[in-house]
Amino acid sequence: MHTNTGFPADFLWGGAAAANQFEGAYNVDGKGLSVQDVTPKGGFGHITDGPTPDNLKLEGIDFYHRYKDDVKLFAEMGFKVFRTSIAWSRIFPNGDETEPNEAGLQFYDDLFDELLAHNIEPLITLSHYETPLHLSKTYDGWVNRKMIGFYENYVRTVFNRYKGKVKYWLTFNEINSILHAPFMSGGISTSPDKLSQKDLYQAVHHELVASALATKIGHEIMPEAQIGCMVLAMPTYPLTSHPDDIIAVMESERKNYFFSDVHVRGTYPGYMKRYFKENNIELDVTEEDLEILKNTVDFISFSYYMSTTETADESKREAGAGNILGGVQNPYLEASEWGWQIDPQGLRVVLNDFWDRYQTPLFIVENGLGAIDQLEQDENGNYTVNDDYRINYLSAHLSQVKEAIKDGVELMGYTSWGCIDLVSASTAEMKKRYGFIYVDRNNDGTGSLNRYKKKSFDWYKNVIATNGEDL
Repeated sequence: MHTNTGFPADFLWGGAAAANQFEGAYNVDGKGLSVQDVTPKGGFGHITDGPTPDNLKLEGIDFYHRYKDDVKLFAEMGFKVFRTSIAWSRIFPNGDETEPNEAGLQFYDDLFDELLAHNIEPLITLSHYETPLHLSKTYDGWVNRKMIGFYENYVRTVFNRYKGKVKYWLTFNEINSILHAPFMSGGISTSPDKLSQKDLYQAVHHELVASALATKIGHEIMPEAQIGCMVLAMPTYPLTSHPDDIIAVMESERKNYFFSDVHVRGTYPGYMKRYFKENNIELDVTEEDLEILKNTVDFISFSYYMSTTETADESKREAGAGNILGGVQNPYLEASEWGWQIDPQGLRVVLNDFWDRYQTPLFIVENGLGAIDQLEQDENGNYTVNDDYRINYLSAHLSQVKEAIKDGVELMGYTSWGCIDLVSASTAEMKKRYGFIYVDRNNDGTGSLNRYKKKSFDWYKNVIATNGEDL
């Protein structure tokens, strides 16, 4: 009997980023504004009327003009795959046009060609927290059913344009995050305190239908392509063994499983139908919607940064500083500088839970440590960052990935988040760095934008070269 003892020979090693966090060039070559251009304090922060000088995302790390040099660095590390996103408003500046912006299309043609020239497969997210601002202001984002048609026009355009170049696609980034960040994730302009549960879950339904429709269209246009969903994974542990805490964990995890259940099984689970009924949420769901939802994904991709803990005892609800999506502090775990609790074993739990639930191939498309890095000179006068803390973090997580593969989990690949320093989505800071490559840019917007290899650069290069044998 064959047993898995390590990473598969065809394992897709690489890194990940998002257009809105590193491209910059927010108003170049016909690009329209996105929801990111009016959130200078991050995805949970204040929304402005327009772009402001303190929004670091407007310039990002200028990947738009420097991508060739950056791709060379990715190739030097040995990347097999690079995950990024298409900025919807580069292709359709307002989002509701009928004809696309050719300059935007050409940029991604050039980027994908550059990746392929270095034998790096593009893994492309269609919508990564960058809904065109016009769609948010005019239609209230995904609350409006018209968004399905706008998204369909967009995905048909890019699928036809990049077929043969892009084999791996993701429909929405961390689609379940709309429950926590409706503006950033769903382009919903109604403020959270006024947004009804009915409208929120109607937006969720529209996104799920649009995702399934994109999967259907993608399979028709590109039969050889693989199309996946992307969810934010966060395993939940009970604070105690009290049955009430176990039920609290079950209910918490179902809020996330709901999204992958629909993507993989093509239908609404019974527990959500109960939730809607008990909370008087009546959604507009057509028979055509239900048919479209049957177009299920080829694989499940997810982000993993932390686990969380739940309890039914309100007197014990002490939230962790970094538990941005709820839950309570786990007393057994350390935390990052931003309060995110560090739990390598949780990644093994996630992988096994998804695999046992679906028996569908998995792909880790975000995982990494946001930390304050110190650029310094080595003995040869070269600038670097001695980020042993990042190496230790990633090594510990990848060791648990290896354990999950031994458990029998079918895993396609791993793309470390923010493989080159970029602007944080949650806080819009530069000092919260994830990369193997240091970018000289500061929180006040100063800096040369020069790139420097961190100590973790060579470490990850060796991980890939040994196919994960040497962690």
